[in-house]
Amino acid sequence: MILPSFADHGFMQVCWVVPDLRAAVEAWAGTAGVGPFFWFDGVTFTDGRHRGEPAAFPEVSAAIAYAGDLQVELVCQDNDDPGVFRDVFRQGESGLHHLAVTCTDYQAERDAYLAKGAALAFEGVTGTSRTCWVDTTPTLGFMIELLEPSETREAWFSNMRAAARAWDGTDPIVGLG
Repeated sequence: MILPSFADHGFMQVCWVVPDLRAAVEAWAGTAGVGPFFWFDGVTFTDGRHRGEPAAFPEVSAAIAYAGDLQVELVCQDNDDPGVFRDVFRQGESGLHHLAVTCTDYQAERDAYLAKGAALAFEGVTGTSRTCWVDTTPTLGFMIELLEPSETREAWFSNMRAAARAWDGTDPIVGLG
């Protein structure tokens, strides 16, 4: 089975795991001019499964901003609880965790990765749409996050893109938790 081509819907997000979320946001804003970052304490999923077992999503803080049309996500997990981020990095480590794509056909794209041997690291529902991380670290060195499209999700991302276009470089954090 051939994996889906991303030619018509390329990667829309790059995510780094970071040990200090505030420092990472300030570095991105100050060095790369990316902002403002929308800060979230916790991400809620229902029907979560980690490596095939029922599981809650890890307790994390995250911040999202846009650099043009590319979404930049920074994630900090301050504990050693198992989960999709600890699958790749131990506490205190940092690096590229995943690239994300909004799927044209979530189920088909998810199943194509699994048919090629990628493990389903985590899957659940947030809001009204499914999200999963497929473990492509053995072949790519990072995971792939697949997002099921929804009007709510796109409206949320659209508002963030608009905030980035209008950002004046001050106050790099929105919604500080």
